[in-house]
Amino acid sequence: MTKTKTTSSRRSLAAGAIGNFGEIYDFAVFGFSIPILSVHFFPGSDRTAALLSTFAVYAVAFVARPLGGLMFGYLADRLGRIRVMAMTVWLMALGTAIIGLLPTYATIGIAAPLLLLLCRIAQGLALGGETTGSTSYIVESAPENRRGYWLGFTLIFSHLPNAVVAGLVVALQLGAGDQAYSDWAWRIPFLLGGIIGVVGFWLRRNIDEPEEYKQARQASKASKIKKNPLIAAIRCGGLRGMLHVFMVQPVFSVGAYLLLGFMYTFLIEVGKLDSTSALISNAIAVIVLSALLPLGGLLSDRFGRKRVLTFGAAWIALSAYPAMYLAASGSFASAVAGQTLLAAGLGIYGAASFVAAAEFFPTSFRATGHAISYQTSVAMFGGTCPLIAAYLSQAFGSPLAPAFYVTLIAVLCLITTQFVPETRGINLRTSVGNKASNKASELPQPQKTMRQELST
Repeated sequence: MTKTKTTSSRRSLAAGAIGNFGEIYDFAVFGFSIPILSVHFFPGSDRTAALLSTFAVYAVAFVARPLGGLMFGYLADRLGRIRVMAMTVWLMALGTAIIGLLPTYATIGIAAPLLLLLCRIAQGLALGGETTGSTSYIVESAPENRRGYWLGFTLIFSHLPNAVVAGLVVALQLGAGDQAYSDWAWRIPFLLGGIIGVVGFWLRRNIDEPEEYKQARQASKASKIKKNPLIAAIRCGGLRGMLHVFMVQPVFSVGAYLLLGFMYTFLIEVGKLDSTSALISNAIAVIVLSALLPLGGLLSDRFGRKRVLTFGAAWIALSAYPAMYLAASGSFASAVAGQTLLAAGLGIYGAASFVAAAEFFPTSFRATGHAISYQTSVAMFGGTCPLIAAYLSQAFGSPLAPAFYVTLIAVLCLITTQFVPETRGINLRTSVGNKASNKASELPQPQKTMRQELST
């Protein structure tokens, strides 16, 4: 690999990774702030009702994600991946920074939760476009036999912000004190999100479109057939790809958002851990999840997407109940063990599911098709997970009830995964729609070690 190509590859990885970090940081801040936001924006004597209201606002962003995905996915196919990645990072930064400046319910009454809701919708629209735009960009920029690894590597920065935010909140609580944190210091992480957005835009400003995307656009122009990406996604086999996404994505969405959006509150309310211990234990689990994502991607490049998805779904199904049981025990060590057990399965499954979801669609409407199906799936299963988990715990009178929900979704995905096509090494231009054009791509490729891959 030439020096120019090596530099370009590293810039591509850095652009996708750093942008993901900023986007997910903003989302994570809200998740870790749910207990304190419930106090300031939904005050009242019923603590459970306040938490459920805040979880509902948390879920609203996931309702906005499909709309943002559709809008920005369409633009990514028509205008390019880079322009959309710039738009989404600005929108997310703005929505997050404004939350840090909002007056509370005590100051402006019902307008406070309504403004919080609007900011959360902006975050949802932005993340809906960001996930699809950056995923398409990385998959199309990666070497054919390393798409899983490249995407797994950048996904580290889609999950690591949760651990960073947890550490930041702990530092603020210890540094400012519990009372000061409750009064005003909780705003600092939100304001930092705005700054991180500016940095993300700066890092993305000079990167180029993937060669795969540029060649697909040139081929489309040469054929003189201009297809609307949305219409193509519906008519040209895209509905099949969307169904495939719904067959593999839910288990990761449910498991990840149980860990990222629900577990911190669960550890405090049910496990009776102090907020610092809850944050640290959750951060450790998130680091484990993040560290295993490149491994999951590498394994999917070596053994195929379906084998890794099968193994990961089985792990999640078997570990959900023990994970929740340990987390509820009230011990810091058990909380770490339980969350790590679930995180390990999610890390293995995650990269394979993300790269397969992008590979189900051809380049001409990849972003549009992926956006509709992926964002809708995440909205249905991920965004509602903390709310459903909180409701199930209350309805069945058992804090372990959410574990059975995770297990059910994992078993269903374990079954449906067996019926999706294998996409390792598939031709991105045609995806699964043209078997003949993909035949050469299915030949075994020479493997590199992780050290060699990082060096290139």
